[in-house]
Amino acid sequence: MAVVTEFQKAAYVAGQAADARVNVEIEAEGMTLNIGPQHPATHGTLRIVVRLDGEQVVWAEPVCGYMHRGYEKLTEVRTYPQVTTLVNRIDWLGSFANEVPFILAAEKLMDVEAPPRAQWIRTALFELGRLANITLFLGDMGVQLGALTPVFYAFRDREHVLNLIEAATGGRFHPNYDRIGGLKEDLPKGWVTEVKSAMSRIRTFCDEMEDLLVGNEIFETRTRGIGLVPAAVGLEYGLSGANIRASGVDWDIRRDEDSPLAWKHCDWKVWTHPDGDCFARYWVRLQEVREATKIVEQLLDGLPSGPIQAKVPRIIKVPAGEAWVHTDNPLGEMGYYVVSKGGLGPFRTKIRTPSFSNISILPWLLRGVYVPDVITILASLYFILGDIDR
Repeated sequence: MAVVTEFQKAAYVAGQAADARVNVEIEAEGMTLNIGPQHPATHGTLRIVVRLDGEQVVWAEPVCGYMHRGYEKLTEVRTYPQVTTLVNRIDWLGSFANEVPFILAAEKLMDVEAPPRAQWIRTALFELGRLANITLFLGDMGVQLGALTPVFYAFRDREHVLNLIEAATGGRFHPNYDRIGGLKEDLPKGWVTEVKSAMSRIRTFCDEMEDLLVGNEIFETRTRGIGLVPAAVGLEYGLSGANIRASGVDWDIRRDEDSPLAWKHCDWKVWTHPDGDCFARYWVRLQEVREATKIVEQLLDGLPSGPIQAKVPRIIKVPAGEAWVHTDNPLGEMGYYVVSKGGLGPFRTKIRTPSFSNISILPWLLRGVYVPDVITILASLYFILGDIDR
């Protein structure tokens, strides 16, 4: 008969104690975890407070305001022409698109309309801003899931778009090119030819992203069926842009509402996807980039001749009144509600930014997901922090 030594007894007791400690830990209350505000997963100074049950999120809350810029109040101490310098920094990746709805609101109050050539150039630069913005997303989404190559391709080809914006406006990231009644100046010689070459490059980039990511087994496993947003829920939370179109909602302000801009003169398609998951949001943006290249080419092929500036007073003084203008920006619905009391600058400005509304769904969307999927979902919603902390 085997003899149990004191050492074996001690080892047995220690093992039982260890099992008891594990059981106590498993039965303990969930852990509260701060993701951010300085964390790569949050894409900037956003803080997500999550409560975990093991690896699963049971509660989540976004905490904004770490980078608050105060744009709405700053417009009250600026003249109307100076405001464009502020607002193109809200979404710094698609900055020219931020200028357009504000200028349109001011023109609405003044009952001024820019000449056709200016409107067509505005629209072309608006779509170039979309390309500069979303091409980076298409590459960066891969980085969130461990694929480094796509983002290098994105930075490479995005440079061609930024070169075009800089050549036309003088500003690479912050153009400050829009003016009430028109534009700062006309397009430089040879610009149209360079744009067409760049649009071909961007379409090739989209094909490369399909080869690298869309058909990749790891990418599809990490994105399909993750972060599902039903159409009704997305609309209730105010999602817009590609985020709501990826849930099957066929809505695009550029097509569905009358605008002085030139989208109505172009033949293009609004893409939707029925699944409403992270993959769908990526796929819709990929198609959106392809359509933007078509819009730009059609605008430049039919670009009207003529002036780029309507007659406006040298010192802009906007009549008293209120105006609301919104557009479908790279990140979604961007709108300005401008109140004038007849002064040189706005009396009040309310800015409706897409990112702020798009992340409002996070408490609902993150409930029940696993920690690694939090990063995937945040990346797929695609937000800019200046667009949140306006």
